Amino acid sequence: MTATADSQRIKQFLEKRLLLGRPLTTELTAILLVYFVQGILGLARLAVSFFLKDDLGLTPAAVAALTGVASLPWTIKPLFGFLSDGLPIFGYRRRPYLILSGLTGTAAWLVLATLAHTAWLAIAMLLLSSLSVAVSDVIVDSLVVERARQESQGEAGTLQSLSWGAAAVGGLLTAYLGGLLLEHTSTRVVFAVTAIFPLIISVVAWLIAEEPVQEKSNVQSVWHQVKQLKTAFSQRAIWMPALFLFLWQSTPSADSAFFFFTTNDLGFAPEFLGRVRLVTSLAALIGIAIFQRFLKTVPFRTIFAWSTVLACLGGMTTLILVTHTNRSLGIDDQWFSLGDSAILTVMGQIAFMPVLVLSARLCPKGVEATLFALLMSISNLA
Repeated sequence: MTATADSQRIKQFLEKRLLLGRPLTTELTAILLVYFVQGILGLARLAVSFFLKDDLGLTPAAVAALTGVASLPWTIKPLFGFLSDGLPIFGYRRRPYLILSGLTGTAAWLVLATLAHTAWLAIAMLLLSSLSVAVSDVIVDSLVVERARQESQGEAGTLQSLSWGAAAVGGLLTAYLGGLLLEHTSTRVVFAVTAIFPLIISVVAWLIAEEPVQEKSNVQSVWHQVKQLKTAFSQRAIWMPALFLFLWQSTPSADSAFFFFTTNDLGFAPEFLGRVRLVTSLAALIGIAIFQRFLKTVPFRTIFAWSTVLACLGGMTTLILVTHTNRSLGIDDQWFSLGDSAILTVMGQIAFMPVLVLSARLCPKGVEATLFALLMSISNLA
């Protein structure tokens, strides 16, 4: 009796403090675990950068081009949403796709750990691993959208906050570990360890509550999905926010060049870069907490306006590090990098949370995965 009462108290504590008032169900656990695994897969992020730079000897331009190719699945996410919404497998629209995505991810990382000795094979496997995460992301996003539609105004964004919080926790647990492993092992060992985690997605997929659909995978069903999507996207309330997302995210990125700069010019070691990722993971959690606690009732237009202004100012701080102005101010390169990354991540996470909530609200029933994926792909493409 006492054990039962204690377990009930623990459950109530988890629901109130960690789950933001949502009941702890098997399905919610499965959904959060998928996001958690997406965060954990960041374990290999540094290893991939060092693998392309040092093991394969690629230039910054080549790394930027090939990683751009590897990220293509994130720009065609609507296709995966379309397949999930319109082409059920064995009568189910979500579960089979999650299982297949997990198996695909594990296979890709195992090949990277053992057989990838050329740039083209490496990029092909990175493309496959990216495809795996993108598909699972589309499916779990659609599950969140379907359930977020039932939230009241006061609860708006709670499920999105939990989902991104789970991903941030996963990233937090492996952020420093990724750099530390590179200090003591090889990139291929990191890839082999990473291969374990996508299997979790395949396992928890069986915990998703899903009713079998009656329609079969036929031309009529697919065409019906196309018409629903066309109708939804012809509405001004949908295409205007989509246009804003595209313009807002259309800023050039120098990630590959900046990685070469920090490792070659500044001499940042893998262990320190792991510390930077640890700080940014913590900062992402702080950003989510700030939005959930103080900003979820603030009009999104206000948040977007201030975020745009602050992002313009914050984005220029990188020039301080590149020009070594921080040294003339008496600020060490590493300390400046840590502080700058933390501040920019908090700002970015606060700005992105309304995007998720707004996108979920815009999705009509029947094309949840497709339309939400389309809105996210617009952001990724930009």
